[in-house]
Amino acid sequence: MPYVKIEVTREGVTREKKQQLIAGVTNLMSDILGKDPNLTHIVLQEIELDDWGFSGEQVSVLREKSITAQKSNS
Repeated sequence: MPYVKIEVTREGVTREKKQQLIAGVTNLMSDILGKDPNLTHIVLQEIELDDWGFSGEQVSVLREKSITAQKSNS
């Protein structure tokens, strides 16, 4: 019974996109590893931008800096 957990930042991932992820990962598990799709579990978890970080910064702060830099370059 494969269990796959996908974590993404909460940025408007639509129901349709979530379904595509679930179907796509299920198909990969079946095609590549020969796993039964009926026994394959996919979990999507959305994380707030303030709760995800890298390079020592919250993603929300990094995005704000990126937007500010883009406006400065325009």
